[in-house]
Parts: sequence; C-alpha cells; structure tokens
Amino acid sequence: MSTSLIRLTRGVPPAESFPVERLKVCAEAVLDNDAARVLQYGKSRGYPPLREIVARETGADPDRIIVGQGSLQLQDLVARMLVRPGDVVYVEEPTYDRTLTLLRRAGARVIGFPLAADGPDVEAMEDRLKQGERPVLFYVIPDFQNPSGTVMAREKRRRIAHLAQRYGFWIMEDVPYRKLRYRGEDLPTLWSLAPERVIQLSSYSKLISPGLRVGYAIAPEVLAENLAKMAEDTYINASYFNQAIVAEFIQRGWLEEQLARLKDLYRPRLDATMEALEAHMRGIATWNRVDGGFFLGITLNHGVRADDLLEAAREANLVLTDGRGFFASGGGDGFVRLPFCSLTPEEIREGVARLASVVRALRG
Repeated sequence: MSTSLIRLTRGVPPAESFPVERLKVCAEAVLDNDAARVLQYGKSRGYPPLREIVARETGADPDRIIVGQGSLQLQDLVARMLVRPGDVVYVEEPTYDRTLTLLRRAGARVIGFPLAADGPDVEAMEDRLKQGERPVLFYVIPDFQNPSGTVMAREKRRRIAHLAQRYGFWIMEDVPYRKLRYRGEDLPTLWSLAPERVIQLSSYSKLISPGLRVGYAIAPEVLAENLAKMAEDTYINASYFNQAIVAEFIQRGWLEEQLARLKDLYRPRLDATMEALEAHMRGIATWNRVDGGFFLGITLNHGVRADDLLEAAREANLVLTDGRGFFASGGGDGFVRLPFCSLTPEEIREGVARLASVVRALRG
C-alpha cells in the first residue's frame, strides 16, 4: 500500500456503485416502449415523464423544470442568461471550482464570503448589500458543500432567502449531494423558502451514474421560458434516451434502493476519513464534522505554500487537488479537499497518513 498511488482528487462515484444490470433493463424497456420519442429530437425542457417525476417530488410546476446534460451545463446557461461583464456574483468561499470558471467566463466579478461550520458569512454579505452593492446572483451549495462538506444552518437559509427577496438578486442553489445524507435530518431547501428567487439545480450523476449526464433546473416562472429557449438554441435538446432511462429507473422504485445502497457504501468511507483525520491530523489541521455528500475540506493550521504541498505530496505518491482553485478572492494555500467516496477505507487511511507526514515534513 505504501508505494501505491493514491488520488485524493476528483469526487467521482466508484465503479461498484453503478447499478449496471438494472440500467440494462431500463434501457431495453425504454427502447421497447418509447423508441420513437427518445431517439428523436425533442423539446428543450426535457423528457416529459422525468419532468413529471421531478415535479411530483418537489412540488414545482413541470413547465419550470428544464432537464439538461448534467447540472453544470444548466449552470452555464443560467450564467450566460443573467450575467453581463462586470456584474457582481456572490459565492461561498471556498466553492466549486468549475462554477467559478463558468462565472468568470460569463464576465462576472466574483466575490466570496468565508464559510464557517454552518455556512457562509451572512453578516458580511448583508453589510455589502446595505452599502448598495447589488449582485445578480448568489451561488450556494447548502447541503454537503463541495469542497468543504458543510451544511448551511436553517437560520442562514432563511436569512439568505429573505435578503434575495429584499434586494432582488437570484439564488442559484446547487443540491446534487442533498440525498446523500448519512446522518441527521434534512433542512429546508432555499427553493422551498423563496421559489420566486431561487434557481435550484440538481443531478442524477452522484445517485445513478455521471455517464448518463442527466441534471435539471427548477427556474422561477419569469426565467423558465428564457432558459428553455437558451437551451434549445444551444443543443436543441439533451438526450431523451438517457433521461428516459433515469425516469424508468425511478418509476420501477429502484432509486430508493440505490440510495440505501450508496449510503451503506459511503458511510464507512466517511467514517474512515474522520477517524484518520483524528488519528493523524489533529493539531496540524482543522475540519468540520461532515454528515453526507462526497467531500470533506481541511485547513492546515500553519502556513504551507500550495506548490510545495502539491510537489511533496507527489513525491509521496499522493495526488491532491490545488486548493487555490476553490477560492474566488485568492488564498487557499492551506486548503485541502478530501473526496472520500471513490476510495476504499484502507486507501483513505493510508492517504491521510501520508498527507500528515508530508505536512509535518514541510513544517520542519
């Protein structure tokens, strides 16, 4: 184990999580029963039966649901629809690096608000709003945030929803990990608190398979038509075949069984991460308790340059993601994202032990 390469990088589901045989059944059923529709062009809002499923689950109007090629593509469309060069966009800090990329590509001036254990610094955000700053939108991952793993507290959700209503900005709420809760109770979504101000995005990538590329957005009524038109002008429609496979999988009752299986698979991996951090990183890093999702973020207690950390880790056969990529306003040298779902408990324990050794060596 000590000489093997361990990748503490991408948050991807492991191959053993894929329900391959059941997906074969669903694909065959879709082709037997709905081939003429799923193999043809369709409307940009997406496969109607899947939109109906999402509508029943969320209480949203089906016409406000747009299914796309994963949720990131829909984020990109939202950014291009709403953001003009120079517009202010708020984010949590750290936040998902790919979303930072697409927001910057749209010309946004991105401002980050530091994350605590219970979510972003709402006081700092409210101060800027009171001083007259007007963001176009606020991008948040309230449940098991990528990259930190934190969950936004109930009161912060209410305050952010209220601020969006008061100051007229949109909230882009990304919830792909929400159903992967291994302990504790769900909190209300921001969409449920302010549906007229929230664009909620989610995906079946972490729940069934990333390769299906099926995600969706629930948009406020005043945005839904424009978002659907932008999708149509970009790719006509995302794959109805893949969306139909997902719909068939859910209609057969297999998603709930899949979620239970994923929780049984991932819970021990999260526990191994927490135990390894306690055993090896206590005193040299800080982290928050994580109850679900794919990630746990740690912050090193002493100054370590990211370039030095990445190089020393490579020499120890350990691959890390550059923590600076998750920060909108600079910084991130001492931040490390630990994705735990794709690694075995043994790999996690060894990876964290190596990371601790690397950090101690850099500290001298």
